[in-house]
This record gives sequence, C-alpha cells and structure tokens, in this order.
Amino acid sequence: MAEHSDVFFVDGMRTPFGRAGEKGQYWNTRSDDLAVKATIGLMERNPKVPADRIDDYALAATSQTGDQGLTLGRSVALLSGLPQTVPGFAIDRMCAGAMTSVTTMASAIGIGMYDLALAGGVEHMGRHPLDGSNVDPNPRFVSEKLVSADALNMGLTAERIHDRFPELTKERADRYGMLSQHKAQAAYDAGRFQPDLVPVAIKGADGDWGLATEDEGRRPETTMEGLATLKTPFRPHGRVTAGTSSPLTDGATVSLLAGSGAVKEFGLAPKMKLVSFAFAGVQPEIMGIGPIPSTEKALRKAGLTIADIGLFELNEAFAIQVISLLDHFGIADDDPRVNQWGGAIALGHPLAASGVRLMIQLAAQFAERPDVRYGLTAMCVGLGQGGSVIWENPHYNGKK
Repeated sequence: MAEHSDVFFVDGMRTPFGRAGEKGQYWNTRSDDLAVKATIGLMERNPKVPADRIDDYALAATSQTGDQGLTLGRSVALLSGLPQTVPGFAIDRMCAGAMTSVTTMASAIGIGMYDLALAGGVEHMGRHPLDGSNVDPNPRFVSEKLVSADALNMGLTAERIHDRFPELTKERADRYGMLSQHKAQAAYDAGRFQPDLVPVAIKGADGDWGLATEDEGRRPETTMEGLATLKTPFRPHGRVTAGTSSPLTDGATVSLLAGSGAVKEFGLAPKMKLVSFAFAGVQPEIMGIGPIPSTEKALRKAGLTIADIGLFELNEAFAIQVISLLDHFGIADDDPRVNQWGGAIALGHPLAASGVRLMIQLAAQFAERPDVRYGLTAMCVGLGQGGSVIWENPHYNGKK
C-alpha cells in the first residue's frame, strides 16, 4: 500500500542564463540541449541516486514547438542518458512552468505514487520569442470582452499596476531595479551562484567554440541617474523601462525531488522540505499582482503568517510586480530578507525555467541561514495567475 510522504527538494542545478537573440550566447544552441546539460549536471552531482529509480520527469516550456516540443520531459530524459524506463512529459503554466513541474511531481510523491522525480523548465526566447507568432488566441477573448486585447502584453500589465497603485512610484521601481543589479553582482563576486551552474559549450557566429559559465544579462554599473533616462517602451510617458524589467532570456533549470522513503533509502541530504503551495487567478490585465492571493492561500494551507517567512525569492518579472507584493504585506522595498542575491532583473527570466531558479537560490541561502525556518518562492504568471511555494529549512536550529 502506498503511504503519504513528506516531499523534499534534494538538489537543483541550472545553465547560466543567456540574453536572447542573435547576440546572445545560446543563439546557436538548441533549447533541448540546454535542458540536457542541466539534467546531466544534476545527476552527476547526486551519484547516490540510481537513475533507474526516477519515477518521472516533468519539464516545462511556454512555447512547446520546434526544439522545445516533442514531449520535453521524455525526450530530454533520453538525450541525457537516463534509462529508457524513465518516463517524462511536458507542462505549461507560462512563467510558472518549472514551479508547476515541481508541485505536480511533489503531489505524486506526497501521496506515495512516486519516490524520486525530476522537475524543471527550459525556455529559449531567442528561438521562440513570446510575440504571438506561434500561438492563436481564441477570438472570443476579445469579442466577448473576457480580457483586454493587450492582456498578453506583459509590459502593459506592469504599467497598469502603477496606474492602480499610485504610491508605487517609478522612483521606487527604479531603485528596486538598481539594487537587484548590485546585489546580483555582489553575490557573483562572493561565488554564491557558481556552484549551481552547469557550464555549457557554445558555438559563436564565427564558428569558434566557447564555454558559457555566467549569467549574461547583468548590468552592475546601473545607477538611478541612468535609469531615469531610459525610454518607456510599453506606453508613451509610462513608468516601466528596460531597467525595471527582466530581459528576454534563454536557459534551463532542473531539480531532484524525493519522498521520505527515498531520502532514507539512499542516504540523501535534502536542501529543503516542501510545506505548502498554491496557485491563484487574478484579472489578466494586472497579472503582476497574482502572487499576492497565491501567497495568502499558501500561508493559510501551512498555518503560517507572512511574519514566519524569513527569506523571500520573488521572481522579478518587473520591479513594480515585486513591490506590489511587498507593499501589500507591509514589507520594505529593500528588506534584506527579499531577493538578497538579486533576481530576474539582473539574472534574466527564461519564462518556464525561472521557478526552479528561485528554489535553487533559496536552498543555497537556507544552508547559510540556520536561524531561518521558512522561505517563500513566488511569481506572477501570464493570463492573470500567481504561484507560491513555502519551504522549510532542514538546517534550522532555532537560534536567532
């Protein structure tokens, strides 16, 4: 008989994130190959885990076409050299794809159906831009006024948060964007990201080979004065700029999840324990506020309050989106518990991959902070959704 189980985040790794487009480091690299590199790196770092015991592989992508199609979880499992007995599938919840991969696999582990699973996401926004060229939205969305015609323009949804909450000013968003860049570079200088990055061989336009070892989009020289001069591409005289938005990005992330029995059987040392998760829907035109209700739901499920959360990893799709959540919960824009190593504004946001990037960073911070018991990973999602996962720190010692 299957038994209910706790769910553990054993480990996670990712490729360095690259800028999308012809000048980006992955322009000549296939999307599925990025996921393969992350998968191989993760399995090599966890030799105690027998590959033939992996029960399933959920791999997300927002644009499931071309080299991001063909049932990604299964195809990447085969390309990574996992045994043919390992099944897999593709999943999509736009920006929360990898997060949903994790919660889907966690649900199967929690009810005792699976012991070990892989979960992650990949997005090659250079090869597969989110420009509507490979989707065909149902005309009823507009004709029946279900959503605004521009609800899929994420920049405009960010502008609308500024409209709805005037106290969330452009200056606050600019300062948040600048600090994200500075914190990310400080974390790089301290060597905090590098252990979880899998180097990727890349081919340049000249045919020469190189090695991608770092996130490509960082701009540590960012200043408030420089941000004030940037154009507002989504609306004339708007408030959202490239400096307060995540750049278009290519990259892949993969995590290893396990139940209590597998942790004991293979002598694993999990980095986090799952406490609760939730997804929520909001008005698509202001999708950036989605993590507010999803976080409230996750907190209720866990029997916790926001005061119990000692570390936050919030996806920085836009600075205003993060600030709206912080403001709702009475947390300062520069609270040291929040994205202490910077976020997507500096590192990039390869849509379906980003959820596990948040988890990898939170897990690394847990190891440094035995005084912190609970952490939150949360993100907004296109078409008006939010996703939140609460984690417990296995290193917690109860000492402040």
